Amino acid sequence: MKKIIITSFFLLATMYTFAQAQLAIGIKAGPNFAKLDGTSAEGTFENRTGYHFGAFGLIKLTKIGIQPEILFSQQGSKIKTNTGDFDANFSYINIPIIIKLYTIAGINLQAGPQFGFLSRAEIEDQDVKDAVKSSDVSLALGAGWDLPFGLTLDARYNLGLSKIDEDDPTLSKIKNQVWQISVGYKLIKLGK
Repeated sequence: MKKIIITSFFLLATMYTFAQAQLAIGIKAGPNFAKLDGTSAEGTFENRTGYHFGAFGLIKLTKIGIQPEILFSQQGSKIKTNTGDFDANFSYINIPIIIKLYTIAGINLQAGPQFGFLSRAEIEDQDVKDAVKSSDVSLALGAGWDLPFGLTLDARYNLGLSKIDEDDPTLSKIKNQVWQISVGYKLIKLGK
């Protein structure tokens, strides 16, 4: 009987919380400014411009929001060597789970983990997927502005926490670093 009462209490509390929540589903896209971080015996890493796009969901409870996303993201780096410059083009399916802390007028601070899954890895059009780990973990930090008419603006830095190279002796602890600027739109909004 005690278990039924406790379970019922938590169920009602959860229902009440979500009854007070704002729910939204939307799309977002924007440029990436990516660079690999680490050392290479063969050269140095420089910024590479790409893009990202995808969908997000938002559960907003007063001043706190949880925003899971699924994004296609072009990452990688330009590699400068003594013999020439090369483009390292890495594409990921990223799943960030962002906690948003709302301040005033829709302005928010963002932080959370991001899980990436490699979909393509090429250096100068040569497939190097076997030399790059198939998954990546990052810490996403940023700020955003959720406008009242459904538009969202975000600036975010994704700091790679896991190395992405598959134990290549010429590379040392290579990690992703990505700056993202996003424009999004809430297609569906429910709640207050």
